[in-house]
Amino acid sequence: MLRAAGVGVGDEVVVPAFGNAEVAEAVTLAGALPVFADIDAVTYCLDPGAVEAAITPRTAAVVVVHRFGRRADVRRLHTLGQRHGVLVLEQGESGAPYDEIAQRRERAAYLDAKLRGVRTPDGGDGHTYQQYVVRVPGNGRPDRDAFALALRAKGVECRVPVKTPVHRLPEFRRCVSLPETELAADETLTLPVDASLTKREMQRIVSACNALGGLLQPAF
Repeated sequence: MLRAAGVGVGDEVVVPAFGNAEVAEAVTLAGALPVFADIDAVTYCLDPGAVEAAITPRTAAVVVVHRFGRRADVRRLHTLGQRHGVLVLEQGESGAPYDEIAQRRERAAYLDAKLRGVRTPDGGDGHTYQQYVVRVPGNGRPDRDAFALALRAKGVECRVPVKTPVHRLPEFRRCVSLPETELAADETLTLPVDASLTKREMQRIVSACNALGGLLQPAF
């Protein structure tokens, strides 16, 4: 898409650092420079205000990545692109049948109602729950990692969605302030909401999380 749009050497492309490195790698392969902007704390997608702050005379495009089943604020981003003469490209997530999405939403609603001690995701804007991402309170990465380890010991599958933001990887290291990206990388954890999960398995997830959540205290 970047090459077809004429993006190349000397251009800058604004991308998220919260996610895998594929988008930044694509920008580099096109001959351009990836510039990282911060994310919105609720959607985990690019924050339009942060994108606008990252735009320079060299900016040719913005690549918007929709995350975890939540969509970015594409209306604001396209308006921003038109105002600055910058192309806005979207990378979507793989789709799923409607009945599967409905079952995921049903399981997500159950977790929303039952979980204590973790911050549940905001379900707005047609969330399809490709992943159910919670925030673990406490003192960042050490507490989140300890929480994940304890959950796995209780037989609950969970994983850290983004272990290292792209701007911290050696090949893309940048001295840039991305506070929401850093915080999300330290606090987030995905819990299962697969359509195949039984009610008993959902109850086990809730029981395990709630037993652990009370042990963690918010950082002061």
